[in-house]
Amino acid sequence: MIGVTTQSYWTGRAGASERPFVAAAGVACRAYSRPLQRIITDFGADGAFGRVVEKVREHYGIAVSASAVRAIRERHGAAMQVAPEVVTPMPAGGVRVLVAETDGSMVPIVEVEAGQGDGRRRRRVKWQEARLCLAGVAGAATRRYGATMGSVAQAGAMWRRVAVEAGAGGRTHLHCVGDGASWIVAQVKEQFGAQASYLVDFYHVSEYLAGAATRIAGAGNRAWLHTQQARLKENAVGTVLAELGQHGEAESVAAEEAVVRRCAQYLANRRAHLDYAGALAAGLPIGSGEIESGHRTVIQSRLKLSGAWWTIENAEKMLALRVSRANGEWESYWQQQRQAQA
Repeated sequence: MIGVTTQSYWTGRAGASERPFVAAAGVACRAYSRPLQRIITDFGADGAFGRVVEKVREHYGIAVSASAVRAIRERHGAAMQVAPEVVTPMPAGGVRVLVAETDGSMVPIVEVEAGQGDGRRRRRVKWQEARLCLAGVAGAATRRYGATMGSVAQAGAMWRRVAVEAGAGGRTHLHCVGDGASWIVAQVKEQFGAQASYLVDFYHVSEYLAGAATRIAGAGNRAWLHTQQARLKENAVGTVLAELGQHGEAESVAAEEAVVRRCAQYLANRRAHLDYAGALAAGLPIGSGEIESGHRTVIQSRLKLSGAWWTIENAEKMLALRVSRANGEWESYWQQQRQAQA
């Protein structure tokens, strides 16, 4: 950090000291100004801490330490966090329809085993799910996001809060789309009840159908697959199941090899969540591509950098930074910081 020599004045022989420049600039001695903290946090939300040191030096001619970068980023990430378990009441009214999606993405988490000696030797890296959710008005360009490393229940509570912030109310229908994971289906019921419908991502279903198509029609023959996809879009699930039943493998075939039987079971188990005709008629999405894109831009582009690993606490703080930016709250946060300092 660049050192600046300033004048100090004393009030009387034993009185308090005054630093006019420090008071006018709004900084503290041996501290980082609010604008510099914003720069560091901004760079730190996008890239590795070592690169932040280089960028600050390159663009502003200021030398900062990696430890200071980490501390400042963690402090502001913590300030942006919202408790994921907070129960959000559903207000009256609300928009007519909201699209709501959620899914998980694995990120590297480090734990230090109990013991003595060098902690680096006791460090173990594992993969843990970061759960991202979104909600927004159908057809609108913007979405409201939330993310947590917490439990399924915490992820569900955050999803509900995000939906309310996006405009959900007592008269809102929530069109939920996902990959069919049981925890997502359970949270749709728990958080939104009868106000929500759940649709299994069409492209996820198509992956199962594609596996069956290879066995039934042969690799490269897409006609059978396209026929079944068209039937699903018309809600002719029974016809698709009957077609699969004609080609199903014998029970003696191992489950991992029985792609046709597995596809049929997947569809049969999720039959209540395959109303593609209804969604298409209402102009609503039948795929969960938005949440998958959100994982890449909000979570993976920062938390899954090569060589990166996180403690649970620091991963939560970084998620808060990334979500704040995705929700368009970055400027308002720093404005609040300036007002608090004034």
